[in-house]
Amino acid sequence: MELRHLRYFAAVVEAGGISKAALRLRMTQPALGRQIRDLEHEIGVRLFDRVGRRVQLTAEGEELLGRARALLSDAESLVERGRALTAGTTGLLRVGATPQTLESLLVPFMARFRRSHPGIDVHFVEDGGPRLFGHIERGAIHLALTAAADERYSSRTLFPAVAMAVMARRHSLAKHQTIDVAALGTAPLMLLRRDFGTRLWFDAACHTRRVQPLVLLESAAPQTLVALARIGYGVAVVPSNVLITGRGLHLAPVMDGPTVIGGWMTASWHPKRFLPQFGKAFVDELARFARRSYPGHAVVSKAPPLAAGAGRFVQTIG
Repeated sequence: MELRHLRYFAAVVEAGGISKAALRLRMTQPALGRQIRDLEHEIGVRLFDRVGRRVQLTAEGEELLGRARALLSDAESLVERGRALTAGTTGLLRVGATPQTLESLLVPFMARFRRSHPGIDVHFVEDGGPRLFGHIERGAIHLALTAAADERYSSRTLFPAVAMAVMARRHSLAKHQTIDVAALGTAPLMLLRRDFGTRLWFDAACHTRRVQPLVLLESAAPQTLVALARIGYGVAVVPSNVLITGRGLHLAPVMDGPTVIGGWMTASWHPKRFLPQFGKAFVDELARFARRSYPGHAVVSKAPPLAAGAGRFVQTIG
């Protein structure tokens, strides 16, 4: 059965007869009559009773008309959705990000993006930055927002992110605008797990400087570390894009000598997999949004500018 047969059937009903329907469809009456007979033969049901020059729906035709119209409507919706997908106005986009990126960047961005792109459904996957590339490789996500750079993937630079020391204002290190990694060697530390990019940066700097940190806690939740730092439990080392609210805390970039420890937050995708047009629109708008006001700007600005390509070493750390 072809959709055109159902369109002919519906057209005859709407026109009230084959002759009027043939005029509307720009067909001859015999040709339209053959199409209706072919449909009746295929489904094994007589759709019309012929009364002189008029046709009248049979009981079976009445029942099948609703189904035919529903199928035609679904087919039209499918075509419209296909066109919308091509135009980039509708579809499903899967985005992976770290907890802090979801909270500080994507929450305010999505409030704006959903208003301008109501037809695009964005689903999120939360994980540590370096692990997000595994999700891309498996095809579980289209995009990864991470500062753990990997040159195997295509990417768009968004904003700088640095390792940030968070401590109570009464802490002895709180007098410094920047803090060298060596100065943290004797301080009780609270760090993210090793599957987070910031932890990899920090560990690499400690290894280079032969610093053996005193680690009180490892966590996948940056806000837990910040909360403990607030009560004076120790110094938390988290990425600068962690959302910090309230008072009583001192925030400082962590340095490795004259160089700030950090990397560039990017939107990355697999170069050999199709990125939908609406995915490209998401990246473009996110980049513009981040340029205007990226999370952690106040802390990043305390340190020397981050070098281009910073953070790319993290993929080689064992």
